[in-house]
Amino acid sequence: MKVIGILGGVASGKSLVAAELGRLGAGLLDADRAAHDVLRMPEIEAAVRRRWGASVFDADGRIDRARLARIVFAAPPERRHLERLTHPKIGRLLAQEAERLEAGGRAAAALDAPLLLEAGWDKLCDTLVFVDAPRDVRLARAVARGWSREDFVAREEAQESVRAKRERADFVIDNSGSLEPTRSQVERLWRSLVG
Repeated sequence: MKVIGILGGVASGKSLVAAELGRLGAGLLDADRAAHDVLRMPEIEAAVRRRWGASVFDADGRIDRARLARIVFAAPPERRHLERLTHPKIGRLLAQEAERLEAGGRAAAALDAPLLLEAGWDKLCDTLVFVDAPRDVRLARAVARGWSREDFVAREEAQESVRAKRERADFVIDNSGSLEPTRSQVERLWRSLVG
C-alpha cells in the first residue's frame, strides 16, 4: 500500500485533498483524530494535569484542546513538551491504522497531519504531496473557521516553513481556487500513483 503524506501551510486545504483521495479509494490516516484519541488516554491526561493543572480540563474531566492550545502555542517549550508526550503515541496509532488499511486491501492511504515532517511521520510515507495556496487565502480560510489572525500566526510559526514543505514534496496541488480544479489535480495524482 502506498502512503501519501499531505503537506501544506495552515488552512491550505490538506484535509480537502485527503478527502478527495478518500473519495477515489484511499484510506485516511487522520493525525488530528489520533491526537484526540491520545489526549483521552489516562496516562496522557495525568501528565497534562501534572504539567498544566486542572484549568485545561472541561467540566467532564477531559482535556479542553482549545485551552491547552492557548498555552502551548504561546510558549514553544510548552508545545515541545506536549509533542514529546503525544507524538510517539500518535505515530503508533497511525502506523497501526496503516497496517489495518493495508490488510483490508487498500491500494493507498492519505496521511493528513499538520506536523507530518516535524513529528517524523514522513517516514511512514512513500510520496509527499504539497497543497499550495497563497498566505492571504489561507488566512481568510482560517478566519472563516473562527480563528484569530494571532491563532493563524502562532500555528504557522509552530510548523516547518511552507517553503521547506514544498521543497520536500514530490507533487504539488494548487488549491488557491475553487474545488473543481483541485479535484482534477487530485484525480491526476491518483492515476499517476495508483493507476
